[in-house]
Amino acid sequence: MPTTILDIEQHLLLLELEPPFDKRAVQLARRRMAKRWHPDVAPQGRQFEHERHLKAINEAADQLERLAEGFKGGSVSRNAVRASAQAARREREEAGRRAYEAEQRAREHAKDREKHDPFHSRVPDHSVVHRYARCESYPEWGVGTVAGIYFTGEDDDVQQWARVQFSHGVRTVPAGSMKFVDFSKPDPAAERVERFLVAAQRAMAEEEYDLAAQRLIYARDAEPRNVAVLRLMTLAFWQAGNLEAAARSVHEWARADAGRPAAHRFAARIYEDIGAIDLAEEAAARAVRRGPTDAGAWERLGRLRLLLLDREGALEALKRARALGAEGEVLDLLARALALEPQVSPAA
Repeated sequence: MPTTILDIEQHLLLLELEPPFDKRAVQLARRRMAKRWHPDVAPQGRQFEHERHLKAINEAADQLERLAEGFKGGSVSRNAVRASAQAARREREEAGRRAYEAEQRAREHAKDREKHDPFHSRVPDHSVVHRYARCESYPEWGVGTVAGIYFTGEDDDVQQWARVQFSHGVRTVPAGSMKFVDFSKPDPAAERVERFLVAAQRAMAEEEYDLAAQRLIYARDAEPRNVAVLRLMTLAFWQAGNLEAAARSVHEWARADAGRPAAHRFAARIYEDIGAIDLAEEAAARAVRRGPTDAGAWERLGRLRLLLLDREGALEALKRARALGAEGEVLDLLARALALEPQVSPAA
């Protein structure tokens, strides 16, 4: 429970008293103000106002008397009054901040409820209590309890909605997106992978790459060596700009699909974006070993070796790319490689 700070300055203003003061000064101020604010001397119709003001005066005077009794010498100094006023202002500011934050939280809660739970005050048209279901559009919400079914619209424009209690709160979703769960049957990993994979593809189509990556993590946890999941997760992290996570994901993909070049081609591009040119060159070299007829892979390897100032290695890779039909930029890269100074081997 918050501590109440005694605001001496406000009490002194109420009693029209100046610091420093002692108990005797407070008693005299009380009597003076009582004569002015007694209900018996109040104008017609203002008796209640005088009564309230006199009550406040007496409460203030009681507190100031007790305060004066506790001070050394029985007198409250001007500095003590100033310090009390500063503490009271800080407390009022803090109370105002807490009230504002509480109001903002209440508004956010109301806004969230209006968005996700518009039927909270309505009786369901068809109750389905104690039925469990997943939302296929958001499988990461897990299994929720369907609290009721609602209908909106008229004639041919009728829509059916399900109000579902998930672990993170109530959500109202189209009833067609719900899939009821039968806990008497196991939930195969392949089914979970398909569910999260479809949801991730939908998120990527809407350019929500972070959300897609999170859904693919759930799919990867169900089947850690699923190449399709690892490939899409790498792409999602890469497009979301999370290059470190993309590098970890492409490493998992390369281990699961060791014999094919695709993961290594992606790794080369990701490492290059990170700025790790040496790692990018190693990944590009692995890609051409697994796919030696890919002109684009040889061109990338040559360009990366050129960045590492490896003249002979760049020329070898770029000539292979040219022989496989690469044109355009590869000619410029060859010219740049030829312009590099040859590296002289030390004498044996």
